Amino acid sequence: MNLTDRFQNLRGESKPGPEKSQPTDVFKPKPAATTLGRKHEEQAAGSAATAALEMPAVASVASEALNALKERATQALFERLGSRLTDSALEDEELHQFVRDELKTVVDEEQVPLSGPERQRLIRDIIDDVLGHGPIQRFLDDPSITEVMVNRHDQVYVERQGRILPTDTKFSSEDALRRVIDRIVSKVGRRIDESSPLVDARLADGSRVNAIIPPLAVNGPALTIRKFGREALTVHDLVSLGSLSPEMAELLNACVKARLNIIVSGGTGTGKTTLLNVLSGFIPPDDRIVTIEDAVELQLQQDHVIRLESRPQNIEGKGEVSIRDLVRNSLRMRPDRIVVGEVRGGECLDMLQAMNTGHDGSISTVHANSPRDAIARLETLVLMAGMDLPLRAVREQLASAVNLIVHITRMRDGSRRVTHVTEVQGMEGDIVTLQDAFVFDYSAGIDANGRFVGKPVPTGVRPRFTERFAELGIEISPAVFGAILPGIAPARGR
Repeated sequence: MNLTDRFQNLRGESKPGPEKSQPTDVFKPKPAATTLGRKHEEQAAGSAATAALEMPAVASVASEALNALKERATQALFERLGSRLTDSALEDEELHQFVRDELKTVVDEEQVPLSGPERQRLIRDIIDDVLGHGPIQRFLDDPSITEVMVNRHDQVYVERQGRILPTDTKFSSEDALRRVIDRIVSKVGRRIDESSPLVDARLADGSRVNAIIPPLAVNGPALTIRKFGREALTVHDLVSLGSLSPEMAELLNACVKARLNIIVSGGTGTGKTTLLNVLSGFIPPDDRIVTIEDAVELQLQQDHVIRLESRPQNIEGKGEVSIRDLVRNSLRMRPDRIVVGEVRGGECLDMLQAMNTGHDGSISTVHANSPRDAIARLETLVLMAGMDLPLRAVREQLASAVNLIVHITRMRDGSRRVTHVTEVQGMEGDIVTLQDAFVFDYSAGIDANGRFVGKPVPTGVRPRFTERFAELGIEISPAVFGAILPGIAPARGR
């Protein structure tokens, strides 16, 4: 049986034989079941059960036939396209139209009867494989999905509304997954191979990409994509989502305009970069901003922005430009504000020095589980610069450079909330002292859907930097700081 006959049989298109009509008499009593009659009934029941068991097998055969057709059509399309796929002279629209025309020809040459939905799905899947990101393209197009995690070619998870969910999507092979990874990293001038088996990259919309391949990834290539929305969230969006309170937003707006140095802290996936984008929206449009990142992710709305991106070493082990090199270089670019996407090494020392030498209003992020942990983390990163500084000198640098820590947390219900707005007040002895202006009130518990109904509340303590607001003529409502709530003690340095 050829492939065409198999498709016809699988969809039930084979011609049925003539049916014999059997006269029935509803008034005629039915004879008692004989042994032979019972045998026929048992055989019929057994045949029905066997048919029910064979239905998944039939569906599996249909799926295998479609997959075989898809593999042949994809291979034929690659052969027909040749170097046109990497032709920079072709615009994206021209390339997509050319691929569609060639694909139509390839599918027609197969001469396999397909229904309309089957044909559309086949063409969409092949175009995703050739021009897009394969079977995960539909997740990237889904605005409700915030992260796509490919553990191996046949295991894909996604994050939706803060919850990680398994999917039945899989790549056809490790080679197919590797082609998608190569396509992503090549577009941003990065490479991934056995000599450099891990890479950070980005998609055209700014989404963050991390890929790692064997020999480091034991189960095969792994790909993680953290999606960013096509439109950057605003402070109004965060307030409506419950991540910020209106009072918090008013205070942070005043802090940015007063050129306070701000550190955004939080764990992995808590939304630090999103919050950093929102804070940058408060920067006046006439300020000159220099952004420094490993992979460009920030979506600043101002015009006067210079975006710098680090570069890994080449295949010969040369040509690396680190975040620390870019921070040093930015000091010679006459910046009003320096925005470092994330500090994770010795560049922390250079950033603190910049904050202490006239570059007020700088903002950065750091991984930490609380404001106090953020201070300890910054201390450790400064020591990684290899300058062998005394710990007290490091803490004095921190206390004089950083004015405010904004801590964001991902709750158990999947929501992201700013849980602390904390002032760095200075030094008491050998300890950096902190004072909370806002904390998250957990006392309200959770609702029937398992969502936290608590909210950030002011501690009632007015930060010392509000005196700077008065000097600069920045007005802020006295109601922002509220009153001290019973049972919520402001955090002090320990």
